[in-house]
Amino acid sequence: MTRSDISIISVNGKTPRIDPSAFIAPGCRIIGDVEIGPDVSIWYNCVLRADVSHIRVGARSNIQDGSIVHCDGPMPHRPDGYPTIIGEDVLIGHLAMVHGCTLADRAFVGLKATVMNGCHIGSDAMLAAGALLTEHKEIPSRELWAGAPARRVREIDDAQAAGMQAGVAHYVLNGRMHKAAIEER
Repeated sequence: MTRSDISIISVNGKTPRIDPSAFIAPGCRIIGDVEIGPDVSIWYNCVLRADVSHIRVGARSNIQDGSIVHCDGPMPHRPDGYPTIIGEDVLIGHLAMVHGCTLADRAFVGLKATVMNGCHIGSDAMLAAGALLTEHKEIPSRELWAGAPARRVREIDDAQAAGMQAGVAHYVLNGRMHKAAIEER
């Protein structure tokens, strides 16, 4: 992978740490206290900016094209701020906004969805495309929420949970393919 199309920027003495197996697409900006795990794919023109807190992205997670991941810094009433913690096997759709929240292992954030400070999306849970999860909301494991503001729609069944995990496997392989194609340039 050529780093000429990717910005890896240290801020406040913190440099992004990226596992060598991860795919970081051209056009991405990875800034500050960011840690990206094995087989993660960060797709074209994403921004992960951890200048005021930290961002962690677990193994095999993917963040699709044009998404923004940020965090919120410390304040007198919340000295730890709001880091962004993305677990393992998480799917984040195109143009999503993920800010100061926690996405548990196998969570799903749909296209153009927004997750705000202090939110938590549980394992095998889904925030639908275009949804807005307002501050401090929690989506329990295996629930689908939709709308703006987002509300519970229904449970996620076994077939849907398996489908999300098939998506994770697809993006790991697709990320490897794109990484190899870019390295050949």
